[in-house]
Amino acid sequence: MSRSSRIWCRAWSVTMPKARSRQQPLSYGRQTIGADDVAAVVRALKSPFLTQGPEVEAFERALCAYTGAKYGVVVSNGTAALHLAVAALGIKEGRSGVTSPITFLASANAMVYAGLQPLFADIDPLTVNMSPKALAAVMRQDTKLVIPVHFAGRPAPMKEIARLARSRKCYVIEDAAHAIGSCYPDGGRVGSGKYSDMTIFSFHPVKTITTGEGGAIMTNDAVLYERLKRLRAHGVMRDPAQLEQNPGPWYYEMQELGFNYRLTDMQAALGTSQLKKIDRWLARRARIVAAYNRAFRGLPWLTSVCGDDKAVGYHLYVVRIRFDQIGLDRAALMARLAKDGIGSQVHYIPVYQHPFYRKNFPVGAPCPAAEEYYEQCLSLPLFPGMSAGDVARVIKAVRKLC
Repeated sequence: MSRSSRIWCRAWSVTMPKARSRQQPLSYGRQTIGADDVAAVVRALKSPFLTQGPEVEAFERALCAYTGAKYGVVVSNGTAALHLAVAALGIKEGRSGVTSPITFLASANAMVYAGLQPLFADIDPLTVNMSPKALAAVMRQDTKLVIPVHFAGRPAPMKEIARLARSRKCYVIEDAAHAIGSCYPDGGRVGSGKYSDMTIFSFHPVKTITTGEGGAIMTNDAVLYERLKRLRAHGVMRDPAQLEQNPGPWYYEMQELGFNYRLTDMQAALGTSQLKKIDRWLARRARIVAAYNRAFRGLPWLTSVCGDDKAVGYHLYVVRIRFDQIGLDRAALMARLAKDGIGSQVHYIPVYQHPFYRKNFPVGAPCPAAEEYYEQCLSLPLFPGMSAGDVARVIKAVRKLC
């Protein structure tokens, strides 16, 4: 280990837990569950409500208080959040929407579920977020929706994207599955609705906070809020003032086709408990990112996608590697890291390269920046439960690759 790495490790040990006595394999991401989280779930299990109870509303209120949005609707997972957000807009089938090619499939799938044609705007190679210039080039006359993705937690350039979308009379849904806790460069927290009609979060175990599986939709639009709640629960309406008839207290009506995308009270209780710790965990993630950046700075064959901006809550630590310079292809490099107990992953394969999209939605013009990024990218372990020894292991394993 280099002298700079040893100095870093001594400084890091002041703020991080001691290394485990036995080294465990490190995945690229992992949930952090404490005794308070377990107690919250047990409390919900002992309550009269396991679903559709007070814990769900409490979690929604907590998310609104944290983000600054007026309304929040929690759902069964992040994909369900995207699906409901698109469905709630009621865009006519056959129209088009635009998202990033570097994202999980759900960003584009949500458009397909609603009968829209997905289009892809190339990325800015420095941030891996949607390029406003590429967005302007790919939008069509029938484009009615833009879903920018806040990659790895860094907010997309929302001011420019929102201005362009509004000029074309398009809706905007922020895919913030990676970005709960992040702030925009000009102020305001992601999820506040500052630049969009809706923002979605994911609470998968590798995300910043978790409910096991889960998601949320944040909005400031009261009409969208009511429709989202209705679509989440089969399209059923119970409010007497909005029923077509009301023969008695048992009565309810399915007024439109909805889905069963509800979150349980146990999951919501876990989410509320986790949200109380988010700022502490984001600070720890930031320290890990900064330590990685210091340790890898100067390596000619590696470039970090993540900066040291404290306003960004990084979900992933992604690097770009020039594999030809180290004599390893990506599969061999990942295998070598795995032998040292270091998990890694690729985020992401360009969506339009998947067989379903190649067959059903062939791309006329490829996205060269996205494809070049895909050939070089790799995600390294990043989660708040990492000890000083864990972080040092990752640094040592990466530096000895060349």
